[in-house]
Amino acid sequence: MITQKRIEDTVCKLYQKAVIKLPNDVKFALQDAYKTEESELGILNLKAIIDNIDAAEKMNVPLCQDTGLPIIFVKIGNVNVENLYQGIRTGVKKATQTVPLRPNVVNPFTRENTGNNIGNGIPQIDVELIDEDYLEITILPKGFGSENNNALKMALPGEGVKGVKNFVVETVITAQGKPCPPIIVGVGIGGSSDLAMKLAKKALINPVGKRNPDAKISQIEEEILKEINQSGIGPMGLGGKATALDVKILTADTHTAGLPIGVCIQCWAGRHATTILRN
Repeated sequence: MITQKRIEDTVCKLYQKAVIKLPNDVKFALQDAYKTEESELGILNLKAIIDNIDAAEKMNVPLCQDTGLPIIFVKIGNVNVENLYQGIRTGVKKATQTVPLRPNVVNPFTRENTGNNIGNGIPQIDVELIDEDYLEITILPKGFGSENNNALKMALPGEGVKGVKNFVVETVITAQGKPCPPIIVGVGIGGSSDLAMKLAKKALINPVGKRNPDAKISQIEEEILKEINQSGIGPMGLGGKATALDVKILTADTHTAGLPIGVCIQCWAGRHATTILRN
């Protein structure tokens, strides 16, 4: 039995790891961007980002003041679990108090703060059923400097690959420096409107630099990334080559009459942490 207490402790520790220590793929991508950047301001900003990452790890404090909205991805297989829902909620609350996390969760109308990063519908929990012998939990703290620049288009089938590429690039160019580039761009294509956006967010969990196994989709990722980095937006929107670290696409089949395209932008702090629990 995977107990509620075990889930609470796991979520708390995962959240702490996610907000303090960037995954190596993101860190290495930022270091590579620093080595190849040509803009003086871009180099200065990338150096500040890298120094900030190192300081957060050494001081064991969150690397950004915006510790995000708690997004939780759960894959549940053939395991016995005690009160997964409450375990996750209590774990987020515990992390808010002990890490600590900035209390970000508010009522959408009154703006009253819950004080503990849990509330009506939050943490946002996505559950996927799998035929395995484990429970997988991923924490994706999503800051809203980047989240506010997401976009959805219910495109027509005839717009095709060109329409997808144009919409993603236009979304990034419209955002400019607001999502704190160099960014990571998640793209969801297909399904319904909500599934397209969910796929776009889930794409952010995949390692930076790891291409989609479908060769055609991989090529589209590379073409979009190249076009974004030719925009000149650069680190923190102040000019340069490094506007995006990666573009990652996930797809689902869709209705014959539609082509949903979701774009989810992540700031340079591509934070997430994953663990597996077994009975």
